[in-house]
Amino acid sequence: MRTDSATMDFRVPFAASSVGVARKKLRSWMSAQHLPVERVEEARVVLSELIGNAVRHARPLSDGTLLVAWSLDGGALRLSVTDGGGRGRPHTVHAAPNAVSGRGMLIVDTLADSWWVDQSGSRTTVQALLRLR
Repeated sequence: MRTDSATMDFRVPFAASSVGVARKKLRSWMSAQHLPVERVEEARVVLSELIGNAVRHARPLSDGTLLVAWSLDGGALRLSVTDGGGRGRPHTVHAAPNAVSGRGMLIVDTLADSWWVDQSGSRTTVQALLRLR
């Protein structure tokens, strides 16, 4: 795990249970950075969706983990999750109102100011930027 006042990165098991661990660390870190309270929950939801989508649709990194990171980027919070790649590139889906899944990246698209995908070799990193208004 690497951490300084403006950056945090760590590995979590490739499992849905890692969402809660990451959410807790993000809340604690954002509080320690004195970041706007109204953005804390939005950031936690975005991070949850990024991790959940990686676990659902991708493969773990070679050591069986996901790499989770966040940092201050000017006046914004940058969140990222790196996995071992999947069959497709993450994208928004407009799920039917009665669908039980398919809204993850649409939620990210709604809450984040921007998001993008970096693919390199066998790794995929999904990043989201949230302005700290």
